[in-house]
Amino acid sequence: MNDLLITDVAELATPLGTSPLAGSRQGEISRRQGVEVFCRDGEISFIGTPEERRGRFGDLDGTARLDGAGCTLVPGFVDAHTHLPWAGSRENEFAMRLTGKTYLEIAAAGGGILSTVRATRAADVDHLVRNTLRRLDRMLTLGTTTAEVKSGYGLSLAGELKQLRAIREAGRRHAVDVVPTLLAAHEFPPEYRDDRDAWVEVIAEEIIPACAVGGMARFCDVFCEQGVFDVEQSRRVLLAGAEHGLLPRLHADEFVDSGGATLAAEIGAVSADHLVAVTPEGAAAMAGAGVMAVLLPGVSFFLMKESYAPARRLVSAGVPVVLATDCNPGSSHTESIPFIVQLALFQMKLSIEECLVAVTLNAACCLGIGERAGSIEVGKSADLVLLEGDSLLHLGYHFGVNPVRAVVKEGRVVHQVA
Repeated sequence: MNDLLITDVAELATPLGTSPLAGSRQGEISRRQGVEVFCRDGEISFIGTPEERRGRFGDLDGTARLDGAGCTLVPGFVDAHTHLPWAGSRENEFAMRLTGKTYLEIAAAGGGILSTVRATRAADVDHLVRNTLRRLDRMLTLGTTTAEVKSGYGLSLAGELKQLRAIREAGRRHAVDVVPTLLAAHEFPPEYRDDRDAWVEVIAEEIIPACAVGGMARFCDVFCEQGVFDVEQSRRVLLAGAEHGLLPRLHADEFVDSGGATLAAEIGAVSADHLVAVTPEGAAAMAGAGVMAVLLPGVSFFLMKESYAPARRLVSAGVPVVLATDCNPGSSHTESIPFIVQLALFQMKLSIEECLVAVTLNAACCLGIGERAGSIEVGKSADLVLLEGDSLLHLGYHFGVNPVRAVVKEGRVVHQVA
């Protein structure tokens, strides 16, 4: 048996349930003091006082133990939006932004996504696997136990399959669970710049059918934005994905109101992501259709924008809110969920409780794994993070540091600070 007893926890903080929390429930969490957590065979078997544990299981002599050391225990973080398998680097664009160039100006000059496409196309699968594993290593030390990972830097059938194979292999080798997404509709490759509808048809008729085979991808995503895929092109891609069993997600309304939020509601997408420019009407449509909002404050920070997604408006509208890193080389180069939580506290005005829900249960539900992940409850997977400080508030209060003291994945300690 694979047993682990976690003792001396100052506070256990977790949402409860298997469904996303929205509106006034977005910040509903359970906070308990003086409890232990006993994990058996990868699952949570017991949560209660030491006296209750001894009454049920005895002293558990010889059982592996993790000393909570007066810290805070939370569910493992779920990062629901990343772009990990890329090659190359774009620090030159970062330098350009520091001189005042915008993301769109850099892209128009040949930089942006297409810069990473060139480097990723030139890399082999092993190179992409190594890069992805290195990023997953860093994510794990920052408390992430499950991550969604997108393709989208291949922009050809061979290139997208190469990225998805790298995602699968990295997930097979790593403790972090990986959920793959096909994002062939990330940009228009150079060879289709003058016939964009033809590229949409290639995605719908060739790439999606090939990438949907054998569980290579769970979701189909599209960058629905001004200058990229318009609403009709996005609809074509997402409906084609749905025909092949891929659940729809959208990059939507990042720079302007592109109609992405409304489209997400219309087709019943799992989520609309970014949403910096979402309208009240778009938010209401999402709430009515049960579409989740994946907000990415690292992008606004990294691109030095003054505006962030209207998280409070989305919560008030009844949209379940998720927070994610959007880890990528051009617009949000970070693997840190703790930093994303801090941005959401300071810039989006979410509460610490709302943030915890957004990076645990809601994020797990967004990836379709809310039945087994996202909360600390008996019967769920023992994916847990021990944070420094004797209350959840320290996750935001002590900023600019890594607060993670230990990470437990399926009942095993996979990272611990000495």
